[in-house]
Amino acid sequence: MFNIRLGIPEVEKYWYDLKTKVDNKQANRTEEIKYKKLGNTFKKISENPKYPALCSHEIKVLTKRYGMKVFESYIENNKPRAGRVFWVYGPNKTDITIIGVEPHPDDKTKSYERIELSSIE
Repeated sequence: MFNIRLGIPEVEKYWYDLKTKVDNKQANRTEEIKYKKLGNTFKKISENPKYPALCSHEIKVLTKRYGMKVFESYIENNKPRAGRVFWVYGPNKTDITIIGVEPHPDDKTKSYERIELSSIE
């Protein structure tokens, strides 16, 4: 099992803002679904980052830009702009840090270059 850490500041803020809305019953239906799917994805990544349904794979253009291997895993599939999680191993051996939560980029337009990635500790 891996400990899931949240990249700072973007992913950490995104997750806690979403969690706060859900906890305070201020989230709309779309936000509730997103929170549940994202939580399930974090759980699967922590248990087995190579879990088949995640379809985890390295994104070389992000690896080059970030300076360490960056992986993409599915939050959902077969939907327009299906959600994706971007993550790295570290900072410790037992950690995985989520550095991005984005809709699926369109490979043909080099949109991976526009993805905003958070920092790890």
